[in-house]
Amino acid sequence: MKKEFYSNGKLLISGEYAVLDGALGFAIPSSYGQSLHVTPTTSGFLEWTSLDENDKIWFSAKFDLKDLRVVSTSDETIAKTLTSLLLEANAQNPLLLTESDGFQIETHLTFPRSWGLGSSSTLINNIAQWGRVDAFQLLQNAFGGSGYDIACAQYNSPLTYQLKDGNPQVEKIDFDPIFKQHLFFIHLNQKQNSKEAIANYREQQFDKPQLVKEVSDITKKMIGASTLSGFETLMEEHEALLSKVLKIQPVKQRLFPDYFGAIKSLGAWGGDFVLATGDDKTRSYFKSKGFETVISYSKMSL
Repeated sequence: MKKEFYSNGKLLISGEYAVLDGALGFAIPSSYGQSLHVTPTTSGFLEWTSLDENDKIWFSAKFDLKDLRVVSTSDETIAKTLTSLLLEANAQNPLLLTESDGFQIETHLTFPRSWGLGSSSTLINNIAQWGRVDAFQLLQNAFGGSGYDIACAQYNSPLTYQLKDGNPQVEKIDFDPIFKQHLFFIHLNQKQNSKEAIANYREQQFDKPQLVKEVSDITKKMIGASTLSGFETLMEEHEALLSKVLKIQPVKQRLFPDYFGAIKSLGAWGGDFVLATGDDKTRSYFKSKGFETVISYSKMSL
């Protein structure tokens, strides 16, 4: 009997980097995500096909069901990563791969892989759902990371996320500001490598408890902001704080110094999406700079 699973994509509005060290982060699950379809077979293999947002195959692999050895694949690196995830899920639930004599699995993304909305986190959460295992543990054992993206995969509303003694604390929140029509997400036409970005953050010398406190304070104020100007001030404060720690110029200074609104990096600095405040001129401004993907808050958020 065919099984289907779905997970939401993610965007971290505040708390990037510092959330790894216990800062309070503010995130939204996206209206875009990824599904996973599992069909039992009698082939003796686990046959995997990944489809993009246009239903085109971007990855395929065939694994021996007994030991998950790669029999054939379109991409050895991705196949190895997938093997490690499946082995970890099977370690947490040794009955997983015994439920059938074979499996045909298809994944379907509803967003371009280059967007950085969580092609990995949605996959991990879907595998965890299929395997009936803990998705946060699966992430930690396979990749590492804060886990906020797993929380977004599972929740259907804005949320706060915090690691306390290494344990994820997730709380659903109401975030429906009167100024939300002035919030836009712009893709920077490149995908950032999160592992490299985190490694750079780890190399920096700074007062970690102070950063955690300041970022957490900004997060709380952003969630409760009642005016657009107040929200913009907090965006700029967050950018200045992280710029000093990372020793990286804020994205507005670097790419959009003449933009009339506030701009804040989201997630790993240097790629993926940024958050901008603006109006009916926002789309034309960014498109004139070569950035075609401009999505309103209402369309992006779940």
